[in-house]
Amino acid sequence: MKRLIASTAAGLLALSLASVVLAASLSPEEQIKTRQAGYAFMGWNMKKIKANLEGDYNPEQVKAAANAIAAIANSGMGALYGPGTDKDIGSVKTRVKPEFFQNMGEVGQIARNFIAKADALAAAAATGDEQGVAGAFAELGEACKACHTKYRAD
Repeated sequence: MKRLIASTAAGLLALSLASVVLAASLSPEEQIKTRQAGYAFMGWNMKKIKANLEGDYNPEQVKAAANAIAAIANSGMGALYGPGTDKDIGSVKTRVKPEFFQNMGEVGQIARNFIAKADALAAAAATGDEQGVAGAFAELGEACKACHTKYRAD
């Protein structure tokens, strides 16, 4: 078990470092598009979990969706908020507010909380316990809302 945890941690660290390097090689326009794709994919998986909680609960489907969310949350998405990504670029629009870039300490705390809640959802989903998933799902939704409310334009 310790070996599994260590190898998982090493893998996540490598993924995060690779994400930072990759993000640095992307233009601001590509960074915006990439982060939007990541958030769209997380949103799609959130909708799958919500549908399961409101209908017939399929633990394997929920587990797969929760793992996808956790993987993206842990992928180093913060690196996609590089210089020049604070405003629209040509046809690529962003809804990030300028305040996001002025409060990086708070944004970092919000992001760390989001990652923790995504990991907690994946852990709950791994047990197959619907009530545990429902609670973790609600907490992840609140973590999303914390950033959207303050740093995302309508």
